[in-house]
Formats: sequence, structure tokens, C-alpha cells
Amino acid sequence: MKGKGEMVMEQYKQEFIEFMVDCEVLRFGDFTTKSGRKTPFFINTGFYRTGTQLRKLSGYYAQAIENKFGLDFDILFGPAYKGIPLSVATSIAISEQYKKDVMYCSNRKEQKDHGDTGILLGGPIKDGDRVIIIEDVTTAGTSIAETLPIIKGQGKVDIKGMVVSVNRMERGHGEKSALAEIEDIYGFPTTAIVTMDEVVEHLYNRPYKGKIIIDDVMKKAIDAYYEKYRAKM
Repeated sequence: MKGKGEMVMEQYKQEFIEFMVDCEVLRFGDFTTKSGRKTPFFINTGFYRTGTQLRKLSGYYAQAIENKFGLDFDILFGPAYKGIPLSVATSIAISEQYKKDVMYCSNRKEQKDHGDTGILLGGPIKDGDRVIIIEDVTTAGTSIAETLPIIKGQGKVDIKGMVVSVNRMERGHGEKSALAEIEDIYGFPTTAIVTMDEVVEHLYNRPYKGKIIIDDVMKKAIDAYYEKYRAKM
């Protein structure tokens, strides 16, 4: 039970956290990141593999976008490669859930010189378009640094914001999180379907399908990790 005045987590966020567990996208244990950090949790969005999973995932993205940015935009841009299915599926979800038609767009890693030529897939980007960028999990700003010149090279556009699935809430290159750094550098807002604080809040000592996902031992390991790596928001 929540105390008086405490916020209750939105239902779609609770469902998304459990969905990540079901898909084995979110796992707890002993892992090492590419940067060499020892971490007690690991998020692998490559485990979203089926049509049913993508359909559900895109629905959560659509709710997060509507909740943070509204639906007053024209293009959903997904950077190659993982952003391609996300932009396609989420544009469908927005159409189905909110009866709003937006174009999807993604970039190719290499430009085609025959057939469907150019560097873009999906809808064209033109002057005046309002764009939301959709990513999986951002741990560094590398992808955005590569993506923005492509988007802005198409015309004078308005980047309304960026959405990812999970805000890991750990330091990027400096003391702030990767999402906060992107906001500072590029000047547009960011959001996530859930934060890791919300994940811990929902799963800590809560039985899910007959199992405690985050017990006292795991909670202590997560706390110790964030004591060392938590970003300054």
C-alpha cells in the first residue's frame, strides 16, 4: 500500500516491468558491461523476438510517448538498426491506440544508389516536420551524435524529444545520466517507459509468478551498484 500523498505507479509501467521479466530482457545476477562495470542487472532488448512481443512493446512505447510528448508530431524516427522495428511497430501502435497517423522513418547504415535510393527508410523528412526519436536503451550518446546530422540534413525540423525503454539512471561520460547529457548537449527532452528506480520499487520483495525477483540480497547489490554509479540528475 502507498502512503498518503505518495504517487501510485501507472498500470502500464507495472505491466511493462513484468513484461521485461517474462521476455528475459531484464535479468538479475552478476554481469559485466562493455565498459567493464560489474552490474547486478542486465537489459538485453535483443530478446524481444516475436510479433506478439513487439506488438506489446510498441504499445508501451506509444503510451510513454503520449504521456510525455502528446501526439502533436509528424515522424517517429528509429536509428538503425534496433530503432527500425521500434519505429515501425510503434507507429502502428499509435495508430491503433490513439487513431493518430504518424510516419515512421529510419536510416540505413549505408546509402543505396538504386531502387529505393537514399539513406532513409520509410517516410521522407522535410522542413517543418516535428520528430520524435525512438531508441531501445541509451547508455551513451554515440547513437544520437550519429543520428542527428542525418535527420537535420533532410530539412529544418523540430526534434520534439527522444524515448527509450529503460532509464538506467547511471552515469554516462560525466556525472549525469546518458539521457540528461543528451538533453544538455542537444536541447530536447527525453523520457523512458520506466526508470530502474521504478523497476526496483515494483519488484522488490513482491512475488511474481511464484517467485521473488528482487530479494533482500539482490536489493543490497543494486543499492551498492548505484552507490557507486548513480547519476546526478
